[in-house]
Amino acid sequence: MKLPIASSVPGDSLIHFLKRWGTMPTRADTFRPAFEAAAESASSPAGRRPCFFLRTSQASRGSVLVGLLWCLALLSIVVIGVLHTARMDLMVGKNHSDRIQAHYLALSGIEKAKALLYQNARERSRSRQNHSGNFYNSPNDFRDVTLGRGTFSVIRRGRDDEGGGVLYGVSDEESRINVNTVSTEALGKLDGMTSDVLAAITDWRDGDNSVSPGGAESEYYLSLPRPYQARNGRIQTIRELLMVRGVSSSLLFGNDSNLNGLLDSEVEDGKVRFIHPAATDASLGWAGLLTTDSTTKNVNAAGEERVNAQSADEAALTQVPGISADIARVIVSYRGQNQFQSIADLLDVTSGGSTNRNAGGGSRTVSGQQGSGPKVISEELLMEIADDITVDSNQDLAGLININTASLEVLATLPGLDRELAQAIIAYRQSSGFFPNVAYLLKVPGFNQSLLKQVGPLVTARSETYRILSEGRLRSGARQRIEVVVHIGLSDVTTFSYREDNL
Repeated sequence: MKLPIASSVPGDSLIHFLKRWGTMPTRADTFRPAFEAAAESASSPAGRRPCFFLRTSQASRGSVLVGLLWCLALLSIVVIGVLHTARMDLMVGKNHSDRIQAHYLALSGIEKAKALLYQNARERSRSRQNHSGNFYNSPNDFRDVTLGRGTFSVIRRGRDDEGGGVLYGVSDEESRINVNTVSTEALGKLDGMTSDVLAAITDWRDGDNSVSPGGAESEYYLSLPRPYQARNGRIQTIRELLMVRGVSSSLLFGNDSNLNGLLDSEVEDGKVRFIHPAATDASLGWAGLLTTDSTTKNVNAAGEERVNAQSADEAALTQVPGISADIARVIVSYRGQNQFQSIADLLDVTSGGSTNRNAGGGSRTVSGQQGSGPKVISEELLMEIADDITVDSNQDLAGLININTASLEVLATLPGLDRELAQAIIAYRQSSGFFPNVAYLLKVPGFNQSLLKQVGPLVTARSETYRILSEGRLRSGARQRIEVVVHIGLSDVTTFSYREDNL
């Protein structure tokens, strides 16, 4: 049974209450004054307040303390959240700032490469040299060049004949096959190329809507879930070939998942510079062999306009060192009945009769039947004049392959060449130095005049179009890559393409 609260019982009733329940001492005289005082105090309003106030004060203090603790906890959470947000904002801002700086570091590498290539082109023209090989692998110029808070590097993947791996330098587009100008026969030699895919590529780049056997034109592409038209013109980028029916990513890019020509290792390790250990030229797919931008001027190594053997008069022909007036006269006579398709056709020019020496040591042609006399241009003379003479009237020659830089796979696509002869060309330039001009192919074991007639119009000994892949990097780890394709002339530098994404 619960007892009533003592503070609510009147004084007299309290004594009666205690007596009733047996809690009152038997000796009331002894304890009565104390109980009466307690009862009087409990019965008075002033006496009840101290007990109520004491209990209320203790509860209030406890509630206030708990409230303060909750406020402190909430405030701590808010402060931590604000600090975390501020830290994240600062990190985002810093990363963005670092990315911008890495971008301009990469641009610095691009500009340095362009300046050095232009300077090299000017120096080669003064020395009448078509190819020097400078800046294809030049760590002193392009490896971890310090600038401000970071560094930049110009990198490329070395070809198989260069030993693979990372090289610090530029690459040239003339070492690749120009997909806009290459013949279907040469394109068909690519590994994995089928007749249907070849026909589809041909239809994509031609200027009409006529479907080749096995090919595809706009009618097919417009029937796709996401329709589009065939280009029917010049292909703009290599990645555009993915729009052509039958061209898969594996065929076009091989194992190059980043589409940067480097074959970065799957384990980036924060450096993204490691080349896959089993990488070969074939690992890059067709993209490692193709280009859409390759063009050279129809000039000699000195930058002077070449003499057209097909249309020049005798006076112009004699301006070529090594061509005498008699040889010029015979060339003009010969081309009246024969058209030159290649400078190698000059080896077939005959005097039409016997050649007599005059007192001054010169030669004089005696008239006779065309083609019956001795040949007036030897292989040695052709090697001497090949860079100064042409049979093409175009000022710009697109799609020529540089025999000084092309890989085995690219050379093997040329008419009349197999992999064995392509390897012989590479072995010759590695052992004897770069080819001064295309006629020096006659020095390669197994190469003859007939092959030069087929290959001559398709090759060059000079590159003017370069691919520059530059990487800017900060000590914080931020990095950015930029890739450009530029044409380096003797009076200007032209940018053909610019790419800045996940390189």
